[in-house]
Order: sequence, then structure tokens, then C-alpha cells
Amino acid sequence: MVTRGCDFLACALALAAGTFAPASQAQQPIKIGMGISQTGGLGGGGKSALLALRMWAEDVNAKGGLLGRKVELIAYDDQSNPATTPGIYTKLIDVDKVDLLIGPYASVPTAPIMPLVKQRDLLLMSNFTFKLNRNLKHDKVFNNSPWASEEDLADGVLQIGRAAGAKTIAILAADQEFAQNLATGAKSIANRMGLKIVYEQNYPPSTVDFSAMIRAIRSARPDIVYVCSYPNDSVAILRAVKEIGIGDSVKVFGGGMVGLQFTPVIAGLGSLANGVVNFTSYAPGKTMDFPGIRDFLDRYSKKAGEEKVDPLGYYLPPYSYAIGQMIAQAVTATKSLNHKVLAEYLHKNEMQTIVGPIRFDELGERAKPAVPLVQFQSLIDKDVDQFRKPGRLVIVYPPQYKTGEAIVPFENARK
Repeated sequence: MVTRGCDFLACALALAAGTFAPASQAQQPIKIGMGISQTGGLGGGGKSALLALRMWAEDVNAKGGLLGRKVELIAYDDQSNPATTPGIYTKLIDVDKVDLLIGPYASVPTAPIMPLVKQRDLLLMSNFTFKLNRNLKHDKVFNNSPWASEEDLADGVLQIGRAAGAKTIAILAADQEFAQNLATGAKSIANRMGLKIVYEQNYPPSTVDFSAMIRAIRSARPDIVYVCSYPNDSVAILRAVKEIGIGDSVKVFGGGMVGLQFTPVIAGLGSLANGVVNFTSYAPGKTMDFPGIRDFLDRYSKKAGEEKVDPLGYYLPPYSYAIGQMIAQAVTATKSLNHKVLAEYLHKNEMQTIVGPIRFDELGERAKPAVPLVQFQSLIDKDVDQFRKPGRLVIVYPPQYKTGEAIVPFENARK
């Protein structure tokens, strides 16, 4: 029996592999679904990430789509509320009948859908999460972030401090999961390095006044101050440092401050951020000039102005676009939408993206983590364009991305 040039056995094998579609289905779009924050505390990052994914879909569709079919993104606002995500993803799977899933932005909204993904045995391209698959061990989850563990974000800060002669450390952390994970990583590395912890404080997420903590840190006279904070905290902490001073003993300050990666926050801080060494995912410079990144950021910047999202888009958008690139490479290479087939390909092959080559380990985390640390240098107030210029976001770690030296001690970088 021959059907459209395909014998029965070949067609049956194609169907089993998920690669064959009837003529009527071939014209249907490939649906990719996600829940992503458009409102709430994660909304700013979520909007910029979604814009990048829409750009990827437009680029792919302009070239004919995938497997001869257009790509359709279906996105729902999770409102930065983890309670909404299980319902959103159940709807995407059972009602919208999407072909593939992309996770929400960040760990907290993603964590509640992990049991569902495991139960249904589905592929999930997760978006800047942290350790969510460590216990679940689902073989079809892939995290796009440049880190694999809490130590990946802390190591460089402590390495820079030790090279400057540091022997002591203070740790200030929000009492929330992500910040606590970072603090745990910093303590582990500090213990291995023989750094003495002279101050350690966890603070409630509702804290708005950090004056007493900054005074206590100053009195402890640490060589390194490792801060694990969220956007509003990060701003308040740096304002307190400006008002009170941190002391001349501090060689390195920062590390795990969330918020400084986003243009509206760092532009609002301006000179208050000078000297801070902090994690990010991308900074402009020859060392991170991966194929396609400049073109993407130029196009993103124009669209960002129209949609009123992060005007530079250094932190999340390139990695969101990279999710699309990895999906396209896997689908194109395997000629399949079968989740098992795609997962096997992603595990076995190095993906080429605008944020560089990505290879995954057995848990779907980065096989070779490389988290850029930048030091903010010579920032002035109320100037967004300065972040496009060299010498402002100076990559000081890891060595392969380094564009300049960290200025130590901390107070010297604030002059």
C-alpha cells in the first residue's frame, strides 16, 4: 500500500517517531506554549523575555517555519504568582494542545509545574531556574541559565577577594529560597578557602531599612561582603551603603544582588552602584561577542522602545532567544516533535546560540557553567546609553570573558 509516496512500513515508523503528519495537519502551526510573568514583581523581566521569543518566532517563520509549518507562540500571564502556573500549563497541554513547552521565568513560578511535567513525561525548556531538577531527575528538562549550582554564582566574587588578600567575609541574605541558595554556596566556598565568616544575617523579605545591618557589617570589618538580595532590597542596601559607608576594610562588595541586571534598576541607581561586583548573564564586549548577538540586541532595542520594556535587554532576552534556537536545532535535526527524541538530541549535542555554545549535563543544567561577573565602573546618574559603552560594565570573571580588572578595595572604585 502506497500513501503519498510512502509505503505502509515507512509511514508506520514515521508515525511512531512523531515525524509524520497528514496533509491537513502539515498546514497547522507548531504550537509552543508558556506561562510567563507580564505583571507583578517578575513582569519586567518576563515582558522582555517574551519579546525575545516573539522575535525568534518571527525569524523562524520568515524562513518557512519548522518542518514546513509556522510556529505559533501561546503565552499566558502567570502574574508572578506560582499558584497560577499549574492551571496555565494544564490548559496549554489539555486545551490548547501545544506541541512544546517553555517554562516561566524564574524558579518560583516554575517549581509548581515540575511534577506535572514529570507525570506527563514532557519536554520543558526552563527559563533561568535554579536546581529544580536536582531531586526530580526528569530527563526532559533543560535550563537555559549560565549556572548549574549556587557555587557558580559565588565562586568568582570570593576568588577576586582572595586574590586581593581577603581573609574574612560577611554574608547578608534575604530569607527566600534563591537568596538562601546563593548564601549557602558562598559559605561552602568560604569554608574551603579558609575565609572566616565575621558577620551573617538573614533578613525578612519585607525589610525596607538596612541601616542597622550596614552599620553592623561596617563594625565587623570584613574583607568581602557577599549580598544575596532582591530588586527592592538591592536598591535600599546600596542607598544605605552610600549614606553610612561600608568601611575601608572591604575589598569586594556584591555578588548575588538581583535587580542590578535590569536596565531600569541600574540606571536608576547610577553612581550608587559603582564598585559593586555582581553576577549577570551577558555584558557587551569582545569576549562575549558571539555570532548573532549584536544583530539581536540592535533589533531588540528598537522593539523594546515600542513595547516599553527593558531598553538594553542584556540579562534575559538573549537567553530566551537562545531557547528558541535550541528548539529549532533539535526539531530540524531530528525532524520530530516527539519529546523523547528531542530530549535525547539535546542531551547528546552542543547547541549553537547567540549566547555561545551550550551543552547540557544529565540533569539538563549547564555542563560547563560560566557566569559573568561585572563590576560597575565610572557610572554617572540618569544615563542609559552609558551601558552601551566600554568601561562601564566591566567583566572581571571568569577569565575567558574578562574585559578588565576589578578595582579593589571597594571604596577605590566609588571615587
